[in-house]
Amino acid sequence: MRKPVTRSVNKSVNKSVRKPTPMPVRRPVPTPAPTSVLRRPGRALAALVPVLVAATLLPTAGSAAADAAADPTGARGGAACRAGKLRVPGAERLLTTCLEDLTTAGTVPAGRTNPEDWAGLDAPGAATPSGVPGVQLDGYFPDSSTTNGNNGWAHDSQFVIRLPWDWNGGLVVAGPPGVRRQYANDRIIADQVLARGFAYAATDKGNTGPQLYRDGDRPGDAILEWHRRVTQLTVAAQAVAAQRYGRAPSATYAAGLSAAGYLVRWQLEHHPGLYTGGIDWNGLLLTRDAPNLLNDLPPALRAYPRVVKGEPGALDAMHAAGFPAGSEPLWEASYRTQWDTLQRIVREELDPEYDGAAEAGTPFCPEGTGPGCDTDYDYAARPRSVHDAVGRVSLTGRIQRPLISLQGTLDVQLPISRSGDVYDRMVSGAGLDRFHRYYRIAGGTHTDGLAAVAPELVRPMRPCFTAAFDALVDWTRHGAEPPRSGTPDQPAALTGCSL
Repeated sequence: MRKPVTRSVNKSVNKSVRKPTPMPVRRPVPTPAPTSVLRRPGRALAALVPVLVAATLLPTAGSAAADAAADPTGARGGAACRAGKLRVPGAERLLTTCLEDLTTAGTVPAGRTNPEDWAGLDAPGAATPSGVPGVQLDGYFPDSSTTNGNNGWAHDSQFVIRLPWDWNGGLVVAGPPGVRRQYANDRIIADQVLARGFAYAATDKGNTGPQLYRDGDRPGDAILEWHRRVTQLTVAAQAVAAQRYGRAPSATYAAGLSAAGYLVRWQLEHHPGLYTGGIDWNGLLLTRDAPNLLNDLPPALRAYPRVVKGEPGALDAMHAAGFPAGSEPLWEASYRTQWDTLQRIVREELDPEYDGAAEAGTPFCPEGTGPGCDTDYDYAARPRSVHDAVGRVSLTGRIQRPLISLQGTLDVQLPISRSGDVYDRMVSGAGLDRFHRYYRIAGGTHTDGLAAVAPELVRPMRPCFTAAFDALVDWTRHGAEPPRSGTPDQPAALTGCSL
């Protein structure tokens, strides 16, 4: 049972979004195991977009038109923006803006992004492309939770859609990592794909921030909403692209870092008919038993303070928990800013009864504190109901579209031996290797921002993301097989990547 006092304020979320009867997922393209990875669902979707739009996965208030429009530059296409003719199916509010540049070089000065959303995700001083004119749509779908304050709206289920004038026929859809919001990928993903001519869409996943667990009635509900919001936006963005360009996207890709990488995997497992392929970057892994986040972080929370004190065996305990030798310079920053917070948020969402009437436990409680302390959390010993809750949001490895996975060998938030390596084995165990390429990036860590902590150690992974994305496009559009899974050679310049 959810804790009624802390969550009663959100009951309306479920009445307006998930009740009285959840709508079934519509699968426009049959999803038995295909005989070739080169099947292109985007072509079939061109004829089915109107049907998909009519069956948008969540109850909506109709299709919002632009409630404001701007064309300060007179860029080509501006007349269409001023007319406000674009519609986002199911959106409750929509703001349309014509921009000379849809990358962060243009959206930052125009106030059409929020740098706080992507702070710390990119390597210091990393170069980004620019000069992509087009139209940006900001809005939200119906939802009564209010954790996202972007655009002054205090409304969740916000999204951004960017449509470049020079379009290559493709669409990239993303969710944010962690508890961030819809602009989180603007530098690490959006800038890169927009410069290649792709349209781009991103969602805030329907709940954000360190209290996302307050959304929903049952353990796992907030995470399950992430999936619905990504699927909902994918359907809507395909329809908007068809309006803007006169044809539906010929290819749609899911992309994401960390928790959003988990969403990519989920989409390709559950809704492959919507996508041509996907790319996950240091993707979060959730499985019913182990490994999973709740199984992996508490050992680090117990062992790291002992490492700091120099206690015998503490370093070995960290390595045994999956945190790789050589990553030690990254542990302090991760302990202070990631491990404890992430453990308590995810645990509260999936196992709210562990700490009784408290909410998300006690930050940095010392080992041995007793019941309710997340440092002492023992997932294996928790009741079956907790494992069932995690099972609701667990991955299976049964992807049905081409997927490229990247993980850094020095990832100290989701250790590679406990996440990327395991998911690769899950895909293989399902007999679906033909859909998967998995690259272990030597020197990569969870976010490129950690390069500021140890620049001599960390290899920024964004260049590897762009190389992998290009390989995915060649694979699905042109039949060019990507390199075999493995650990690519590390170039002399740590900022480069060649798969």
